[in-house]
Formats: sequence, structure tokens, C-alpha cells
Amino acid sequence: MEDRRTVVVRARRVVTESRHEPSGPDATTLGHLIDLSFEEAFDDLYARAYGVGYQLLGSRSEAEDVAQETLARAFVHWRKVRGYAEAWTVRVAGNIAIDTWRRGRRLQHSAAPDTSTPEPTALRVDLHRALSSLSKRQREVVVLRFLADLPEADVARAIGCSPGSVKVHAARGLAALRVTMGATPEVA
Repeated sequence: MEDRRTVVVRARRVVTESRHEPSGPDATTLGHLIDLSFEEAFDDLYARAYGVGYQLLGSRSEAEDVAQETLARAFVHWRKVRGYAEAWTVRVAGNIAIDTWRRGRRLQHSAAPDTSTPEPTALRVDLHRALSSLSKRQREVVVLRFLADLPEADVARAIGCSPGSVKVHAARGLAALRVTMGATPEVA
């Protein structure tokens, strides 16, 4: 298991090796400021990414992998995403967690079962199935709003729609989840 600083150092190395650094004092100063603001935001972003990964996968080690991969990508794209980094991080962590879950299912079918990790609970499997039955926009809103616990305004910025649309998609998505999972509707 790598610690957070190791992930940042590794991400920096990948970025430095994969691009040509612009020359001049302004370029190095700007890069230094961006690195500092990423480092300042790192702990909060890591916690968000880990939380989403854990809620979707139910495994600490897989959630740590999701968080590390998410933060490595955030570092690479920091200039583009720093204005909405929290929402971007949650969305990317959710996508990586879902990909990890799908990859795990494919490997389970082709290999002998691994007894070192706990089996997914029936409720988690039902939640994955219910989320996959939603439209893409409803799934994004439900994951960002309720699994990642982001405010409506942040969700709206992350997916590029109005807060009113977020409310509509959240209401419709939750109603569909209640039907799919067999829950009784809430009484207002």
C-alpha cells in the first residue's frame, strides 16, 4: 500500500516524463503554484475519492486504489479541473470504481474464486444493478448527490446542467431506485 505522498511523487514523475516543460520564469512559477494548490487540496480530494470507492466497492484496498488512481489523474489534469476539482474527483472515482467492479466480475468468471476478499453483499449487488438500470444522467446525479454527498450546485457544475435539472434527475432516479429495489415510497 502506497501512502499519499508517494502517489503525488509518482504522478509528478509521470507528468514530467510525458510532457515537455515550457521554458522561462513564468512557466516554472505557474507550475509551482499549481502544485501547491493541488497539494493543499490533496487530503480532501483523497477522502472524497476513497469514500466513493468504498461505498461502491465495499473494500478498503480497492477504495484506496480508486483514490490513488483518481488523484493521479487529477494531478495530470489539474490546470483544467482545479475550478471544480471536488466534483470532478467524485465523478472520476465513481467511474473508476464501477470499472473496477466490472473488471472483478469478469475475472471471477474466468479464474478460481479468491477467498481473501469478502463476497459482495446482496444489497451492494442490488444497488449496482439498480444503478445500471437508470439513465446515464440519473445515475450520475444519484452517485454524485447521494453517494458522494455533494451539494446540488456542485453536481450541476460537474455534469453541466442547471440545479433544477439536478433536482429533477435526482427525484426521478430515486423513484426508479425505490421501484427497482422494492422499497416503499417515502410519504411527504
